[in-house]
Amino acid sequence: MKTIKSIIVTASLATAALGLTGCAGMSQQDRNTAIGAGAGAVIGGAVSGGSALGTVGGAAVGGVIGNQVKTTH
Repeated sequence: MKTIKSIIVTASLATAALGLTGCAGMSQQDRNTAIGAGAGAVIGGAVSGGSALGTVGGAAVGGVIGNQVKTTH
């Protein structure tokens, strides 16, 4: 049961983050933040065995890292 719950939480957060990346009005920094949060949620959930705290913590750390990534065009 815990595995199903962790899959649902992880998939939901990843879907939300990917949905945000499709917004046309977002800056590159906003997109990087959303992508980082989505990736962090997936990794945090996987590393913590699907715990909600690990998933949310991963999303927070990933979002901060994504926000700080500088891209050059």
